[in-house]
Amino acid sequence: MKPVLPARSRPAPDGGAFSYREVGATRLGPLPEGYHHLHHRVRIGRGRAVFEAAGTAVTTWRLHRAAGARIRAGSPWAEPGTGVEVSAGLGPLRLRAPCQVVWTAYERDRTGFAYGTLPGHPERGEESFVVDLREDGSVWFTVMAFSRPARWYARLAGPLVPVLQLGYARWLGRTLRRIAAGG
Repeated sequence: MKPVLPARSRPAPDGGAFSYREVGATRLGPLPEGYHHLHHRVRIGRGRAVFEAAGTAVTTWRLHRAAGARIRAGSPWAEPGTGVEVSAGLGPLRLRAPCQVVWTAYERDRTGFAYGTLPGHPERGEESFVVDLREDGSVWFTVMAFSRPARWYARLAGPLVPVLQLGYARWLGRTLRRIAAGG
């Protein structure tokens, strides 16, 4: 696990390449109006060992890969400014989603990051993935996002997109529970 560092954020390296204005809103809140909001929280276990395993899986891209996404990242750890391409699908039907890490949290009882969309992503917005160790020893995983369609096919999918996003968040929670339990 990375050393404990304060949460931090950084704008896109080119000074504004994000495809939305509300950069950092998943950390600072509230989530901006005019977007679909997602907030999914699930308990994944108990204890420091579970917290550390889960935090490492989230911030090293292991969680996304184990959930079936293909990840190409500019660094092995989530760090502000890191470019990330998330993709899913097969061959010519592979959907590519360029993102950039907006903020990270490497704290004693909280670990995670958020990435924001870049031009070419099917959506506009931001998504965070955070693991928390509570005082009672329980470990929680939270996915929080705000998004709206940016491409014609995302607009065409309409109300199906939020359903798919929630399904993916739930799948990430189940996958992280398995990873943190030693699976």
